[in-house]
Amino acid sequence: MFRRAFWFTAGAAAGVWATNKVHRKIRSLTPESLAAKAADKALEAGDRLRTFAQDVRAGMAEREEQLNDQLGHTATDLDMPAPRPAITYHHRKDEH
Repeated sequence: MFRRAFWFTAGAAAGVWATNKVHRKIRSLTPESLAAKAADKALEAGDRLRTFAQDVRAGMAEREEQLNDQLGHTATDLDMPAPRPAITYHHRKDEH
């Protein structure tokens, strides 16, 4: 008698556990949930990309400083080219 009650209770508990697990999985596969997960992943990827770009810029600046030190250049010694003039487009009067 106790053995049957034990197995009945164990089966009922397993059924409740499995039902809850299935319902949680179904809720996680709704379009809203999937969209939220995709947005979170996109934000994470953007953060990683931004951090990578900042690291690259910092490394470039550091390496440029090292090269300038090795060549004996200072910031005032470097003659940077003048910025290019902006391109302007003039429309002919006969064009519409």
